[in-house]
Amino acid sequence: MCRHLAYLGPPLPLAGLLFDPPHSLVRQSWAPREMRGGGTVNADGFGVGWYPVDGPPVRYRRATPIWADDTLPVLAAATTAGAVLAAVRSATVGMPVVETAAAPFAEGRWLFSLNGAVPGWPDSVASLAGRLPTRDLITLDAPTDAALLWALVRHRLRAGAGPAEAVAETVREVAAAAPGARLNLLLTDGHLVVANTCGHALSVRSGGGSVLVSSEPLTEEPGWRPIPDGHLVVAAAGRVDVTPIGPGSAPSRPTGGS
Repeated sequence: MCRHLAYLGPPLPLAGLLFDPPHSLVRQSWAPREMRGGGTVNADGFGVGWYPVDGPPVRYRRATPIWADDTLPVLAAATTAGAVLAAVRSATVGMPVVETAAAPFAEGRWLFSLNGAVPGWPDSVASLAGRLPTRDLITLDAPTDAALLWALVRHRLRAGAGPAEAVAETVREVAAAAPGARLNLLLTDGHLVVANTCGHALSVRSGGGSVLVSSEPLTEEPGWRPIPDGHLVVAAAGRVDVTPIGPGSAPSRPTGGS
């Protein structure tokens, strides 16, 4: 499917996430370890979003493999940020490979990514899509499951739901409509990260005032915590809370270190 990550903490060069670690996001694009039946490489585009000191997040997205982009290494070495969301894409068969289909999707301060796929697309989730405002449907970034998932999450955020609630309820709803769906969502506003596990791997490493949520550990260093399937992660810099995402479970704020 895809690989994605989110970082909150002291500012660091983007290369410290994308290129430098031994199992960096770039390496995960061509040598992933935990795809779990979702393909073998992630070569159908990529995106990086980061938060400057002031203003909304900045995005850099392309429809090419991340390793084929000559600009990104220079950009990543020269750009420092304390909040980052990045993803490499493995497109679901039949879905377009275009720049606008690559995460992160964005609105205001929000950045979003999906690692997963919706079986029976689009019929299985047509009724859910029908609840969205018509304008949201005709302005989707791309005709893909990821873009629709973002629209569903965004609709809840606009209606006043908290980020943990928006992610958890969207996952429950789509999983019920499309049994067997793989739905690892990742959402941040630059201060908080919300992620979940539903069919794909996810690990978290925190400490030193930072937190890194990633499809796969970027290093062999101790401290990486694998997240069990069916759980929700709510994290701020240096703090992580993990709760079940089953029906009726209440997502909570981060309460302690891990």
